[in-house]
Amino acid sequence: MKAVRYYGPGDFRMEEIETPKPKQGQIQVKVAWNGICGTDLHAYLTELPMFPSAASPNAITGETLPVTLGHEFSGTVSAIGDGINPLIWPVGQKVVIEPIISCNMVDTCKACASGTKILCPLVSCIGIGGWGGGLGEYIAVNTENVYKPPDNIPLEVGACIEPLAVAWHAVKRSNFKKSQTALILGAGPIGIFIMKALRAVDNTSKIIISEPSQFRRKLVEKHGATLAIDPYACDVSSIVKKEMGIGADFVFDAAGTQATMDCAIQSVCPRGMIVMVSSWEKKPQVDMNAIVTKEVQFIGTCCYDGIHSEVLEAVETGKITGIEEMITMKIGLEDIVKKGIKGLLEDRDKHVKILIHP
Repeated sequence: MKAVRYYGPGDFRMEEIETPKPKQGQIQVKVAWNGICGTDLHAYLTELPMFPSAASPNAITGETLPVTLGHEFSGTVSAIGDGINPLIWPVGQKVVIEPIISCNMVDTCKACASGTKILCPLVSCIGIGGWGGGLGEYIAVNTENVYKPPDNIPLEVGACIEPLAVAWHAVKRSNFKKSQTALILGAGPIGIFIMKALRAVDNTSKIIISEPSQFRRKLVEKHGATLAIDPYACDVSSIVKKEMGIGADFVFDAAGTQATMDCAIQSVCPRGMIVMVSSWEKKPQVDMNAIVTKEVQFIGTCCYDGIHSEVLEAVETGKITGIEEMITMKIGLEDIVKKGIKGLLEDRDKHVKILIHP
């Protein structure tokens, strides 16, 4: 089968590899759509510790580079392994994948024993640490990582459930309530999906989004932002305080730069909360005195943990809508770098989420 393989920064290769066969307790999935994630973009630009290297294997999968990329994907069941009930997992069944994998050593790992595998010290991800990925035509995957989307959720939207789960988890961890206010820094897919998750809680609360791209600012205003502002053209914290009083109750940083870190601290209200959702390439400087004197709560959120069912229900019931409009282009595997990676890196004014059909 064809698959996009990761050899290191700047080195994505489409290759012919063996089609995986489902083992005991697994199903084989014919991948329909895979979304390009910010992690994929970072991996193209620089080395990331979450990936194995050519010499050091991933602690869970045992794989070294190259690995098949892709962790935001949907598809259909194409075959089943031993021990799988065909009535539960019939061939042709639509599926979405929760790609988080952990050590599952419940006798020694408190995180896995408690069901919070995202906090496992060895946590990894299908399409990053190994075990195949959504940028291959097929994947064999354990059924514990598989969810059945409702009939009214197409497979294109199914490929967006994984990043939507990241946003849903961040909002859930924040404990955001009706009538509270929020500032979102960055209107990439995660930032936009955070806005949609907030709107699922309260459709009328004030939500400001800071985003340099005019295209994305217009998009978020269409989809529920109270106000979208250009951080290069104005003082974000001043506007936030003008619109929200002494600051935002919550600031969600979905960009992960020194500028957004500074803006978050300046814009959050006393005893408000900063929620760090982004990954960082460099360690930022943090004004701890401002955090102390304002008594700011500062939390981090990483991916999600067993909430795909909640997210699928939110989309099914209409609490979250308009996901299709975030999909700005669909391409084939052969265009992963030229139209996919470079399109997102170089042309933010045209794209939000690009899907790939293996």
